[in-house]
Amino acid sequence: MKKEVIFIGSDHAGFRLKEKIKAFLGKSGYRAEDLGVDDDKKYHDYPKTAIKVAKKVAKAKGKGILVCGTGLGEAIVANKVRGIRATNCFNEYTALKSREHNDSNLLCLGARILKENEAKKITKIWLETNFSKEERHRRRVKQIKEMEKNMCR
Repeated sequence: MKKEVIFIGSDHAGFRLKEKIKAFLGKSGYRAEDLGVDDDKKYHDYPKTAIKVAKKVAKAKGKGILVCGTGLGEAIVANKVRGIRATNCFNEYTALKSREHNDSNLLCLGARILKENEAKKITKIWLETNFSKEERHRRRVKQIKEMEKNMCR
């Protein structure tokens, strides 16, 4: 069976947690495609990595994970890409609802906010939760997609 690819990236602040999440993905049966950065020794601008990951996720119609200090900046950048529904999840409930209700395809984590075990729990729930079959949630995501056609490239 082919392993699902998860596109992953970080800035300098999220580098160490990204590496832990990458290892966790491997142990959980996923294949992580790391799009940067490669160290935490110098400052890296999060928009560069966030846009790279978001474009890959959108093109593949797959899933991705971004890690920075808070997860906020990367979510803002990623959501500029058509087809991306990036969500900043900070607990298990937000991870569950971001997938169930919003069909999130890009998880954004804050390395300065979350402990490693919390980030792993959030990641596990996010990856294992399917989009709801309820009509109201599907209708809302469809509305978002319609807006994107007019607003995003």
